[in-house]
Amino acid sequence: MTVAFTLTIDCGGGGIKGSVLDDAGTMRAQALRIPTPYPLPPDLFVKTLVGLGERLPTADRVTVGMPGMLRHGVVVATPHYITRSGPRTRIDPDLMQAWFGFDARTALAEAFGLPTLVLNDAEVHGAGVVAGTGCELILTLGTGLGCALFDGGALAPHLEVSQAPVRWGMSYDTYIGEHERRRLGDALWSRRVRNVVEGLRPVFLWDRLYLGGGNARLITATQLARMGDDVVVVPNTAGILGGVRAWTLGRGADGFR
Repeated sequence: MTVAFTLTIDCGGGGIKGSVLDDAGTMRAQALRIPTPYPLPPDLFVKTLVGLGERLPTADRVTVGMPGMLRHGVVVATPHYITRSGPRTRIDPDLMQAWFGFDARTALAEAFGLPTLVLNDAEVHGAGVVAGTGCELILTLGTGLGCALFDGGALAPHLEVSQAPVRWGMSYDTYIGEHERRRLGDALWSRRVRNVVEGLRPVFLWDRLYLGGGNARLITATQLARMGDDVVVVPNTAGILGGVRAWTLGRGADGFR
């Protein structure tokens, strides 16, 4: 049986990391990380990802996770890459126009010369951890908030929960994002995360909630214990490991790529 190797690239607001995995999800090389360049028009985004891929072993297909709303691999909105200097800096109208409607899947497939899948980064992260039974929600905590919902292992339509208002005119993206974590400290920030979890619980009524992303490990043990047994912290490496399983998702893989 032929083994397919998958180049998986996890694109964030502050960094872009990637590795190549076999069918079992084992990395063939140590993950590489580079800072996200700004300003970041779509053509530089593609060039940056191709450059990263060239430093890794040869692959047969590509999975890319990036922040924002994507439908069938086309960008509807992205929160960070439309800014002039990165997260929390001024939005550039030209970049906003350039990213809106950008067919990331086609552009990357042509640049790599390989079959390519482009999803929201939280969706790829979730693909790496879901059990495939019941209603499973993944929230990623990093520069901002990522969200993906799975039903019986199938990816549901994407919701940009991060952009919804929560308190004091802040979006979820800001309220529990990296800037607020640094300002508050881990203890107070963890309390905020717990409040967000409890606020979203009656909205999703999940069977299991996974907290991932680079900052999930910083949630204090006290606050995590108060969230309940249906809330689990998962490694940030899921953002790369999910690149293999993303190709075998159920309805979502065919309906929302």
